[in-house]
Amino acid sequence: MGGKESVAGGPTAITAVETHVWFKRFMTECPSGLQTLHEFKALLGLQGLNQRANQYVDQLFNIFDKNKDGFIDFLEFIAAVNLVIRGKMDQKLKWYFKLYDADGNGSIDRKELLNIFTAIQAINGQNTLNPQEFANLIFEKTDTNNDGELTLEEFISGLEKDPHLLEMISKSFDLSNTLALDHAEAERPEVGGESV
Repeated sequence: MGGKESVAGGPTAITAVETHVWFKRFMTECPSGLQTLHEFKALLGLQGLNQRANQYVDQLFNIFDKNKDGFIDFLEFIAAVNLVIRGKMDQKLKWYFKLYDADGNGSIDRKELLNIFTAIQAINGQNTLNPQEFANLIFEKTDTNNDGELTLEEFISGLEKDPHLLEMISKSFDLSNTLALDHAEAERPEVGGESV
């Protein structure tokens, strides 16, 4: 198995080789082993964004920072990368919910959904759907009690019942292109600790 062995558990997890490449990149950018918000943006190429996109990246950073110390260590970083790139759909849906719930109150309202969707469109350069139409569609399909707020259960249940909506959410909020490694970099053999 060698370098193709999973380090995070399961056949779809990031491989040991990919983890090593991420570790080298992480430590090059963050020699202290602790990543600041500025370094996070630099590592992922998310600099020079508009205000909404910056708010989204800030929210993303806060979610990755599991212990809430204001830094992301490598374990927090690689766990997040693994989830975004290789996570199962139910895990991603829980993560998306956490991301959309900007105020952390356990529910998503229309304003939160609009803000996040607008920010992600700014990052990904996608304008396939008007943010208001997007929010209306999500709430129409998932807000079963019509209270104007989505609980985690409503969110997941509603999306699992509608494959088209699930696909749309997955594509709209997909960050795997931002977090994907250059496969040539991951496959490059090393000699004496350096890539050749």
